[in-house]
Amino acid sequence: MDVTFAPLTDKDEEELVKFLTTNRFPFHRITAPSEELVRRLLLEGRFESDGVRTFWVFGGNQRLGLVILEDLAEECAVFDLRLIEVHRGEGKGVPVVKALTAEAFTQYPHLRRLGGKMREDNIAMRKTLLRSGFVKEAHIREGWPLPDGNRIASVTYSRLRSDWEAGTVTGFVWEEIPAGTA
Repeated sequence: MDVTFAPLTDKDEEELVKFLTTNRFPFHRITAPSEELVRRLLLEGRFESDGVRTFWVFGGNQRLGLVILEDLAEECAVFDLRLIEVHRGEGKGVPVVKALTAEAFTQYPHLRRLGGKMREDNIAMRKTLLRSGFVKEAHIREGWPLPDGNRIASVTYSRLRSDWEAGTVTGFVWEEIPAGTA
């Protein structure tokens, strides 16, 4: 599948509102954004501002969803990927994430890594990232607040530019140093 990205423009405001209010995002902090919230976020620069760029995601000549790249002024950008509900579970995540990685590293040559943070129970996205060459780098206990007031762990995965360029995946040992007495 050929994946392409089209930058969000001022003319896309109504489409963005429609996209975010007609799809549910069960693994995001806000699972069903209201129109009022989306319009406020637009005004606040959530989708376009210094270090933030938003793109429509296309594959097979159809819109698949939206991706927000954040922290673009830093060496490690993070992304927020949201697929249209009907396209989830179709195996499109890996080609989208691989294309996004190539796009980010090509368009932003200062980036050393690209990362994503999610709830630990977002198994589909975690598998997608692993299949796309990302490595789990953090597991934050009780790091993600839930709507009911409880908390769940959050996990972070990243892809290094050097791994992407070499077509490799560099892991690391999760062993902790012994606590000992000294």
